[in-house]
Amino acid sequence: MVRSLKSGLLAAASLALAACASTGEAPKSAGDKPATAAAEKPAKFDKDPYPSTYKGYPTRLTVVKGATVFDGEGGRFDNGTVVLSSGKVLAVGGPDLEVPTDAYVVDGTGKYVTPGVIDIHSHLGDYPSPAVDAHSDGNEATSPTTPEVWSEHSVWPQDPGFTRALANGGVTTLEILPGSANLMGGRSVTLKNVPARTMQGMKFPGAPYSLKMACGENPKRVYGAKGRMPSTRMGNLAVNRQTWAKAAAYKKKLDEGKAVDRDLAMETLAGVLSGEIVVQNHCYRADEMAIVIDMSHEFGYKVSTFHHAVEAYKIADLLKKEGICAAMWADWWGFKMEAYDAVPENIALMYKEGACTIVHSDDANQIQRLNQEAAKALAAGRRMGMQISDEQAWTWLAINPAKALGIGDRTGSLKPGKMADVVLWNGNPFSVYTRPEKVWIDGALMFDALDPKRRPVTDFELGQPGEGDVK
Repeated sequence: MVRSLKSGLLAAASLALAACASTGEAPKSAGDKPATAAAEKPAKFDKDPYPSTYKGYPTRLTVVKGATVFDGEGGRFDNGTVVLSSGKVLAVGGPDLEVPTDAYVVDGTGKYVTPGVIDIHSHLGDYPSPAVDAHSDGNEATSPTTPEVWSEHSVWPQDPGFTRALANGGVTTLEILPGSANLMGGRSVTLKNVPARTMQGMKFPGAPYSLKMACGENPKRVYGAKGRMPSTRMGNLAVNRQTWAKAAAYKKKLDEGKAVDRDLAMETLAGVLSGEIVVQNHCYRADEMAIVIDMSHEFGYKVSTFHHAVEAYKIADLLKKEGICAAMWADWWGFKMEAYDAVPENIALMYKEGACTIVHSDDANQIQRLNQEAAKALAAGRRMGMQISDEQAWTWLAINPAKALGIGDRTGSLKPGKMADVVLWNGNPFSVYTRPEKVWIDGALMFDALDPKRRPVTDFELGQPGEGDVK
């Protein structure tokens, strides 16, 4: 359970979380049917056996006035106004925007308002803090392909990284991916960054699943060291292609209405081939990204995003043509050979080419300062002579990752009708001195730096009673 330090919020949270406790009907199992039934007609598998039970926290009609507003899609309002109502963005505009007279008004003078930060590449909950083997649960490194595993089944809601990301980084939505030891690491899950007792209580309602894939050094190093295939890059592709061929045959049987033995790995891959599940692909080198694109054409699936993508600048035109995003660091490089040819202008070069550009973390500390990572990339581009505005650069943390996750119609920008996932920063968010002052998720004030009682902490952070306190 996650505790808030404010009794009022705790009471509201208890009501909300109680509503989250019910998950509806129990998932159906293929084992519930007689063996003869499976041979007579095709099985119908539940595609959502672990549904979201997320319920937004209590809200109030809120107006933020006088701030500089980045709308997340490249728009800007100076001395702007943002209205939040019933969990949604009601209106955004300039100082003349009409606002409700009965609203709670926040003075944003000298401050900035943005959509909440969206991190498309996180391992929070799967690699929680403190980092010990007992709860290191992000890599099922027992086979080079494990599409049957789901990262959500490792998520620990008490990970203090969640509240750190909220309070220090303004992160309101994040995708939790399995690790990159495997060519096919498993399914990801997209979470709302709210306190909850269960993973389902954080799960973003209706967000598509993704399949995490990886190319390059990691899979060949992990399995080559065990004397297994793959141990080379050509082995990586061969194992991938053979697995996709098996998945295509499985999907063909399903499409023809034939009976199949349930195979969780093939279910995930058939979902990818059907377009229901998107692909998030860990890949550093430009040549490997190009080969993966060819493989996706061969088997008829779509890569949503290349993650890390330190050489994206070399093939920015190809990524734009294919409609593939690149999620990148500002300046991590050189920690292994495939990261050696990175340049600090990578993100800016992708943006100027017109390709889908994203800043991501892949780290429990870096997720707390993605605004600063974007600032470093912006500065590198400007030093190169590129004219990129602050409000345009904020798309790297807002609408672009939202679109890449398949949730851009619901969050990622301050547009009327979208989820009121909003951050009020105490200064320009591209300054190293700036911190979130207030963070709303679905219109609920989840963090307030000016109110010590509205800074949620987890049970784990509270520690255990001392020996003298035990009766």
